[in-house]
Amino acid sequence: MIKTVIFDMDGVIVDTEPVHHYAYQQHFVELNVSVSDDVYATFTGNSTRNVFQKVKELFQLEHEVEELILRKRHLFNEAFDSKPDLYLIDGVEDLIKDLFANGIQLIVASSASKSTINRVFTRFNLHQYFSHIVSGEDFPKSKPHPAIFEHAASLSIHPKENCIIIEDSTNGIIAAKGAGIYCIGYNSENSKNQDLSIADLIINDFNEINAEKVRGLV
Repeated sequence: MIKTVIFDMDGVIVDTEPVHHYAYQQHFVELNVSVSDDVYATFTGNSTRNVFQKVKELFQLEHEVEELILRKRHLFNEAFDSKPDLYLIDGVEDLIKDLFANGIQLIVASSASKSTINRVFTRFNLHQYFSHIVSGEDFPKSKPHPAIFEHAASLSIHPKENCIIIEDSTNGIIAAKGAGIYCIGYNSENSKNQDLSIADLIINDFNEINAEKVRGLV
């Protein structure tokens, strides 16, 4: 029986990808580098640190990774605070409330920084539902490495066998399966060019699942 649900954030709880995309593109212009759409798509599910490690290597930048992270974070925060049309993914708030009301533990494990996660959770009043927040910035390797999900599962008050993960990215699903945890792949219209095929269950809408159905998985 499932007793803990581990959520990814970007593309699952909220679509901050357009804000991230804007911030990255602004930064790439400042750096005078051209990142193709195909290369950018491979960044999905990666922490900002890992993205800039790749960009630094790819374009042989002299900037320190920390410097790049701070500038992009500044651009993101400016855009986030000024963007009025930022909403939770359709159906996810009802699912979160339903799971919580039925005694299912909720954990978020996102590649986003702690500051970004807290910004989103504060804006949408989500802290009350989640027992733990796990940020990818605390791990040297991003998804598809399973470390973030292994740690999130260790925070569950139940064994790993009683946990599931909800993810929308190729890298996230690979990480979930690498951690040996049942994974629901959410086919988000906001996450392009992602392969969900190795997920244990694929959904197109959060209305397809609820606390009762989640409990019976695995």
